[in-house]
Amino acid sequence: MRRRFLRAISVTTVGLSVVLGAGCESPGSSGPPKVSGLEKTNLTVGAVPVADEAGLYIAQDKGLFAAEGLHVTIDPILSSADSTKGQNDGKFDITAGNVVSYIQDQVTHQSDLEIVAEGSLMQPDNQALYTLPGSPVTTIGDLKGRRIGVNVLNNIGTLLISSVLEEHGLSARDVHFVPIPFPGLGHALKRHAIDAAWLPEPTASADAQSMGLQELADLDQGATEGFPVGWYVATKAWAKKYPRTLAAFLHALRQGQQIADSSRTAVEQAMEKLPAPFTVSPAIAAVMSIESYPLNIAPNIDLQRVQRVANEMLQFHMLKTKFEVSSMLAGP
Repeated sequence: MRRRFLRAISVTTVGLSVVLGAGCESPGSSGPPKVSGLEKTNLTVGAVPVADEAGLYIAQDKGLFAAEGLHVTIDPILSSADSTKGQNDGKFDITAGNVVSYIQDQVTHQSDLEIVAEGSLMQPDNQALYTLPGSPVTTIGDLKGRRIGVNVLNNIGTLLISSVLEEHGLSARDVHFVPIPFPGLGHALKRHAIDAAWLPEPTASADAQSMGLQELADLDQGATEGFPVGWYVATKAWAKKYPRTLAAFLHALRQGQQIADSSRTAVEQAMEKLPAPFTVSPAIAAVMSIESYPLNIAPNIDLQRVQRVANEMLQFHMLKTKFEVSSMLAGP
């Protein structure tokens, strides 16, 4: 049986950008502080429709963006690569996606991005390796020479797995990573095309329930315990052009994050309301592991925490040289 953990409520507190003015109302309170003189009111946000972005969907569902004078459209995207291309093309104002992809795009100069909010932090069982019942692979050591399915190579899945392998005396060179797009990883296991599969939530709970998959290793351990998973980003040009609009968006988003981080029920409901085909059934929403949702928004991003991502990427050869994530943050 998979382990289930209740998240501890985050106690992170941060200040808001000065453009918001003084005070921070609790979510849903009357008369929240408004940002005057919005440069634009219609925003399109590209987001991978998973629990990483629960705060975003909660803010939308509870009318928190509307309360700030914003009309926000959330467009589902399948990968962070799609999101940054959409930002560069002007399709998206803000995107929410995985942290590794954003750093890769920044380092390769495909985008010029600013982290405007921290989205989610990994918690126990959010992301794990799974095997079939009766598999000869019963320990991490048994993975040597085996095939591990991931949705894409050289991204957050391979990074997390590489870290756990090292914790147990192996390296990424000791295994064979096989790229298999979602949602095909569980089925690839059943076909014996791979020996283990990297599955994040809610896919993990859904496949474990429908296929009887067994958890081999929780990836929330060692150097990647509590690891950053999702960020919200805008291009630096966009953030500079629309500072008041960004401040209004972040004020509403922070309220959504606060609700997500203190109410599992709210996260479950948000997952059940995701657009098809990403909708999560109530049965899966009730048992899936969920992340923690930090309240850090620009300009109060936790530099030490976001730098962890680049440091791990360098250690596992996903970067050639050290990268300072501070270059993706707004000034104080």
